[in-house]
Amino acid sequence: MTPEKLREIYGDVSPIAAAKVISRFDTHCRDFIAHSTFLVLATSDGTNLDVSPKGDPAGFVTVETDKTLLLPDRPGNNRIDGLLNILAHPKVALIFMIPTVGETLRVNGVAEISDEQALRDQFQVKGRCPKTVLRITAEEIFTHCGKAPMRAGFWKPDTWPQNRPVPTLLEMLRDHTDTVIGKTDDALIEARYREALY
Repeated sequence: MTPEKLREIYGDVSPIAAAKVISRFDTHCRDFIAHSTFLVLATSDGTNLDVSPKGDPAGFVTVETDKTLLLPDRPGNNRIDGLLNILAHPKVALIFMIPTVGETLRVNGVAEISDEQALRDQFQVKGRCPKTVLRITAEEIFTHCGKAPMRAGFWKPDTWPQNRPVPTLLEMLRDHTDTVIGKTDDALIEARYREALY
């Protein structure tokens, strides 16, 4: 496959899609980010790729300047794949989502990791600070239309499964690892979720 062959298959990019890319956070971008409760962060070490979900109440990402964002890193499993990737290759991409809104906002840029206390203090929740904060300098910013979420029925409750359609995390962990999990059960995992959110 070649770029020319792909253009032959798909045709030319629409003028609006070609022109919609901006490099600064305008009022619309700031509003979108302020209302977003969930994003996906893509990173790379230059060879391999990782994608990580990030979520918090609306406003958890701060627009620091018209070119930079601040994203706190909340407690997780300590794999820190994305952070290690950023040290090796600081280019990142983010997709912001707002419940009930079909459109998404994409930001491509360069990230740096900070453990500066004053910066971490800005994102304190329940007396706990994130261990680090990402400062992301935007290079490209643009909206995506709502076709994919519409096709997925993402925000339409009548399309959601009535019962969990996949095994629990504990069941999957037991099958994916050789580690002895012991007396852990689904209720304990749910309790840990609640206790370790921040």
